[in-house]
Amino acid sequence: MTEREAATAMTRRKLGPSLRGYFQDWLPRLVLAPSFLLVLVFVYGFNLWTLFLSFTNSKAFPTTNLIGFTNYVRLWNWTFETDPPSNWYTALVNMGLFGGLYIFFCLFLGLLLAILLDQKIRGEGILRPIYLYPLALSFIVTGTAWKLFLDPRIGLENALHDWGWTSFHFDWVVDPKMMIYCVAIAGIWQSSGFVMAMFLAGLRGVDGEILKAAQIDGASTYQTYRRIVIPIIRPVFFSALIVLAHMAIKSYDLVLSVTGKNPGGAAELPSTFMYSYTFTRNQMAIGSASAVIMLMTIAAIMVPYIYSETREQNR
Repeated sequence: MTEREAATAMTRRKLGPSLRGYFQDWLPRLVLAPSFLLVLVFVYGFNLWTLFLSFTNSKAFPTTNLIGFTNYVRLWNWTFETDPPSNWYTALVNMGLFGGLYIFFCLFLGLLLAILLDQKIRGEGILRPIYLYPLALSFIVTGTAWKLFLDPRIGLENALHDWGWTSFHFDWVVDPKMMIYCVAIAGIWQSSGFVMAMFLAGLRGVDGEILKAAQIDGASTYQTYRRIVIPIIRPVFFSALIVLAHMAIKSYDLVLSVTGKNPGGAAELPSTFMYSYTFTRNQMAIGSASAVIMLMTIAAIMVPYIYSETREQNR
C-alpha cells in the first residue's frame, strides 16, 4: 500500500465515525420535526389565534377589529346575572357541581378499587380489565348508554316498574335541575377505572420492606395505608387530579350524549357554552374569550403542580 492509499484509508476512518455520529444525532430530530411543527401550528398557533380573537368583535367570521377586554367584561357581568341566570352563570355553577362530584368520586372509587386489588385477591387478572373497560369507550358511547339506561320510559325505572316496583321513580335525565348529576354519574363510571390503574401502579411501587416494618410494629391495614402508603403515593394524587380536572373542564360530547343535545342549556358547561356561542350563535369573540378562560383554568391547576414537582427534583 502506497503512502497515498494509506492516507486515504486513514481519512476515511476518521470521517466515517464522525459522519455516522452526525447522522445519528440528526435522525431523531428529522423524524420528530414534522410532529413538532404540527403541534406548534395546530396547538400553540391556534391557541394564540383564539387569544387574539377574544380581543376582537368577531361574529360569524373572524375579524381583526380590536375592542380590548370588552368580551371578558361581558362574561364577568354575566357571571352575576342570576335573575334570570345567564348561560355563563349556569355553566359556572354546573362546572362546580360536575367538576367537584366527578373529581372526588373518581379519586375515591379509584383509590378504593386499587387498594382492593392490591390485596392480591384471586381473579385480579379478570377484575382489572373489567374496571378499565369503560375507558376504552368514547364519551359519546358512554353518554348514549347511560341516557338509555336512565331514561324513565325504557331504562331503569321502566324495568323496575315491570318487576312490580311501581312506586320507584328516577327521572333525573329528563329533569333540567338534575341533568348535570346524570352527566357526573356517566363520567365517574368511565374514568374511575383509569384512576384505579394510576393508583394501583403507585401502590405496587411502594417498597415492601416498609410495609413489613409497619406490620411488625403492629400497624393495622387501615393505619398502614392511611399513614404510610397514601402519603408515599401523594404525587399520584396530584397527577390524577390534574388529568381529571382537565377532562372535566373540556367535557362536551359527554354532556350532549347524556342529555340529548343539552335541551334549554340545563346542563350547560363552559365547553358547551363556548361551542354554542362560537358556531351556533355567531358570537365567535365571546366563544373565544370563554375558551381562553377554560385554558387559563387548566393552566392555574397545572402550573403550580409542575413548579412544585420541579422544585422538589432540584432539591
